[in-house]
Amino acid sequence: MAERGDQGLAKAKEQPFDAVITDLKMPGLSGLELVEQLHATKPRLPIIVVTAFGTTETAIEATKLGAYDYLLKPFDMAELLDLVAKAAACNRLMSEPVEMGEARPNQSAIIGNSRAMQAVYKEIGRVAGTAVTVLIRGETGTGKELVARAIYQHSSRAAQPFIAVTCAAIPETLLESELFGHERGAFTGASQSRRGRFEEANGGTIFIDEIGDLALPLQAKLLRALQERTVSRLGSNVSHPIDVRVICATNRNLEQMVRDGTFREDLFFRISVVKIAMPSLREHVEDVPLLAEYFLRTFAKLHKKQCRSMTPGFLGALSRHSWPGNVRELQNVIERSVVLGNGHDRLGIDDLPPELRGLSISDELPKGSFQEALRGFKRELVRAALATHNGNKLKAAKELGISRCYLHRLLNQLEVPEAPGEELELQEAEELPVTALMREGPPKTVDPVRVFRSAARIA
Repeated sequence: MAERGDQGLAKAKEQPFDAVITDLKMPGLSGLELVEQLHATKPRLPIIVVTAFGTTETAIEATKLGAYDYLLKPFDMAELLDLVAKAAACNRLMSEPVEMGEARPNQSAIIGNSRAMQAVYKEIGRVAGTAVTVLIRGETGTGKELVARAIYQHSSRAAQPFIAVTCAAIPETLLESELFGHERGAFTGASQSRRGRFEEANGGTIFIDEIGDLALPLQAKLLRALQERTVSRLGSNVSHPIDVRVICATNRNLEQMVRDGTFREDLFFRISVVKIAMPSLREHVEDVPLLAEYFLRTFAKLHKKQCRSMTPGFLGALSRHSWPGNVRELQNVIERSVVLGNGHDRLGIDDLPPELRGLSISDELPKGSFQEALRGFKRELVRAALATHNGNKLKAAKELGISRCYLHRLLNQLEVPEAPGEELELQEAEELPVTALMREGPPKTVDPVRVFRSAARIA
């Protein structure tokens, strides 16, 4: 047990441990600094970061620096036990010899603290430091390009070019020249030679969006470029070497296209070494208030408007919409409401587009700050989930995408009366105040010694 990050680092260097649990915020040495320094000296030692700050930046950075995984507070003890067991097993597998035979102002941001989005952050952190090709999948408007940019910005190529190409936005007759370049006279209007996007991205990253719209002849040329790491300009037989990291995205079912013969199977396997699935907004509706607040701040500043908050009725309508256009649709709704709003400092039901007004709840709920509106929104979500499942907290928590422990905490915080239903025996994990190196006697609230012994028995 260590109360400071520097003390924990010293103990971990001096003694053998099967795993490390560390808080993010500590005196002496931060959790990220501990991960970086400890991973440099003991790269096979699994480090679990516990944090209440589940932002995109910290999630990606912790994984990128070498953390085995991270947990957001509050969490279930069973979840921690399971993660420790996996970490200890991983440590054994790595250590035993083998015999032959992871929004600031004025910056784009990926917003969301839901489990679905946390999974995306972890994947970004895991692939950012590698050179593998990545295929980002998801419906239109889910933020696939933001994920591609996050991978790029956290990679070793961050100081090199990032080039984005959208196949669906460029006519097929021009796309080959756009990607691979052309020589003078290669076609009518080609008055001078031009480098393609691959050459422009040399040393950096190229992002090919909507790759499912790429015609079969261009698929063959792209496959050759990826295999041979060279490109030939249109109208030339000269090959130009390239060193480019390729990230692709699509909203189409490429496997079905392969079966239909409209997408090359060998190219599919080449571009999808790692797949990242972006969830639709209806799959993480609990992030709607965070996204709405982010867009409100952004567009109020951009359009010089005074609105600073949203009423419960406004937020209620957002929560009940199905969002077929995903985050991009929500962004457009907030911008429209800001621009065409009534000029007050608070967006209300009347500021919604007509098709969303019928989904609103009464504005006669507690008024005040955004946090008060968010509290009302959470209360509505929890009540609806419990009503849907007849008071069954386990099923309600699964629908909301939160742990049973957190649901019980919400019920108390929001003063929601518990409907009769299945009673569950829960063990709620208290927040870890210090770095927990699994040795001797910490406070009784969370005992890493017992956690590790239990995990060892599970393993």
